[in-house]
Amino acid sequence: MKILVLGSGVIGTCAAYYLAREGHEVTVLDRQAGPAMETSFANAGEISPGYSAPWAGPGVPLKAIKWLLMNHSPLVIKPMVDPAMWRWCMAMLRNCTQARYRTNKGRMLRLAEYSRDCLRELRAETGIAYDERSKGTLQLFRTQKQLDGAGKDIEVLQQHNVAFQLLDRAGYLQYEPGLAGVQEKFLGALRLPGDETGDCHMFTVALADRARALGADFRFGVTVDRLMTHSAGIAGAATDQGSFKADRVLVALGSHSTALLRPLGVRIPVYPVKGYSITVPISDPGRAPESTLMDETHKVAVTRLGDRIRVGGTAQLSGFNLDLEAARRRTLEFVVTDLFPGGGDVKRADFWCGLRPMTPDGTPVLGPTEIAGLWLATGHGTLGWTMAAGTGKLLADWMAGRRAAVSTEGFDVGRYGDGRQGLQGAWQ
Repeated sequence: MKILVLGSGVIGTCAAYYLAREGHEVTVLDRQAGPAMETSFANAGEISPGYSAPWAGPGVPLKAIKWLLMNHSPLVIKPMVDPAMWRWCMAMLRNCTQARYRTNKGRMLRLAEYSRDCLRELRAETGIAYDERSKGTLQLFRTQKQLDGAGKDIEVLQQHNVAFQLLDRAGYLQYEPGLAGVQEKFLGALRLPGDETGDCHMFTVALADRARALGADFRFGVTVDRLMTHSAGIAGAATDQGSFKADRVLVALGSHSTALLRPLGVRIPVYPVKGYSITVPISDPGRAPESTLMDETHKVAVTRLGDRIRVGGTAQLSGFNLDLEAARRRTLEFVVTDLFPGGGDVKRADFWCGLRPMTPDGTPVLGPTEIAGLWLATGHGTLGWTMAAGTGKLLADWMAGRRAAVSTEGFDVGRYGDGRQGLQGAWQ
């Protein structure tokens, strides 16, 4: 088949690789000068199946109010006259029940666990190196309430056979000795030993090279204007550099997917949630992290990437705004110096932001639409890096009509309605 992939972030590039490996004629279009130059460029570096969970859950509305009042808040909402943002917020609130949380977390874990296994196979198959480590994720709890609240997540982890360890201070120091000087700040931790870390941009650039070797054609500096259809379904895409025809089109444009699909009547509840990161040079390896840590209070991840520390966090609702705000940087600097004082030189840090494509229920939107030949791969939120390899492999199998290694139930746009006549349930 002739397949057009729109977007060369980690999701689009993984899909292109697997589709090219199947022998399809694959063309990838991206407006940037190279792969993984937007949301995939400087994310937190976590490959965290065990930490895969929807933001919508029991108690979140009350927590959100408290977060908004914090000095170093993990949540920022910019007042805007944007109906899409407020619809998205209301849809998310409707998913804050225990029943929906369990369903959504189960779906996310299913894809994330599968994706980690696919990534390991890709490493062995391609020899790609990307500052990867396989030392797990440590979720740090500053309060007894946070520690007690981990019980609900542990129940879901047990249900899906995900390995975990609940650790006291002595326990977590075995894995992160750099915390020894600040151990009194944390009561305990939840460790997810199956999680990994790595530089998403480095990986994506290398995988794009492997996809090219298999015959995939990457076209950069190309802006997609609209999707083209004919009586039988999708026909391709019109761009600022002419039309590209295809038998199938895979839309993997992150937050920008929503606007491209809307003229065809395909409505998806994907909205940009802005995140920030700093990349800090390590100054003292013995006082730096070994893997990934999540500060549960500030919802900030701190990750070791070779000789750098990547610090990522903040959920900011401000549309497609990409301004770098000094207050957000201060939060990231506060967390990394609070956990690992002297481990990195924050004065030399690079500051970045990106738009995470979020759905109200946390689960990405994958698979076919009601328009023949039009496929989706978006809405991965903070877990694009975690779910990328599995998404690519799943779509390659799905498009070929093969039975996928994991169930596709609950991934496609059908969970919101038919994808064309208006969204139901969580979105309307």
